[in-house]
Amino acid sequence: MIIDIHTHTFPDKLAATTIPKLELMSHTKSYVDGTNGGLMASMAKAGVNYSVVLPVATSPKQVVHINDSSARINEQFEQTGIFSFGCIHPDYDDYRAELARVKDLGLKGIKLHPVYQDVNFDDIRTLRILDRAAELGLIVLTHSGLDVGFPGRVRVTPTMVQHAVKEVGPLTLILAHMGGWRNWDEAEQLLADAPVYLDTSYSLGTLYALDDGYYKPEDLPMLSQEQFLRMVHTFGLHRFLFGTDSPWGDQSQGVERIRSLPLTEEEKTGILGGNAQKLLNFPAHFLQKQYQILSLYCLS
Repeated sequence: MIIDIHTHTFPDKLAATTIPKLELMSHTKSYVDGTNGGLMASMAKAGVNYSVVLPVATSPKQVVHINDSSARINEQFEQTGIFSFGCIHPDYDDYRAELARVKDLGLKGIKLHPVYQDVNFDDIRTLRILDRAAELGLIVLTHSGLDVGFPGRVRVTPTMVQHAVKEVGPLTLILAHMGGWRNWDEAEQLLADAPVYLDTSYSLGTLYALDDGYYKPEDLPMLSQEQFLRMVHTFGLHRFLFGTDSPWGDQSQGVERIRSLPLTEEEKTGILGGNAQKLLNFPAHFLQKQYQILSLYCLS
């Protein structure tokens, strides 16, 4: 079983305008069109069984609509293999009630993106969300480190994460991009003993840059394989979850990068899906149906 725990999609009409804007903003190219259909085709090509979509509320007024839309996506989970988390905004007034509604809607977790939401991860507005999510048993997956669309702006540092988990206490927290995009040295030094999971999204490989001269050749490589492996062995393999950040990462390349690592098959299986399955407990009874659906997409 392969589970991509970090993907993004938009409604078809919105994707058609949003993806080009984000490409220009980040000076990078997308691999697929950002729709659910595009993601399903990518999953079929890569052999990914399940993808988790992570919606981001960039304003409080978007929260209810996004969570309702996420619940509708999950109604088709058995047919698509796509499961959506919910969202919350740090400035949403009745966050306690809305997070309870997220739980009632059957959404297993929420996505936070403090850079887009313009709030630090250890701000009280974030801490109270983490505390409520922990109370409800919701997973929290947060962007961490720099963001290609916001050069130089960091709202989730390893130090902030240390502070937050100390203040909040036990919760299921997943740090995207191997604990901090472009903050990998600090993440390796400070977070090895922190009660967090790391997803592998947008870490191995190189930036898929636009041909606009914005990035220099030395800017393109991301986390080295040597450091990735060192972090796996330092943190413990059970804490790593496969993610691609699709459409910004290619799922086929992502799967192949993990499979090509000098790890045992059991270790690769854990990263690619076993660890995530323990957290998400996706139903195994229709896994065979997913293989059939993916095969149809491969033939189309």
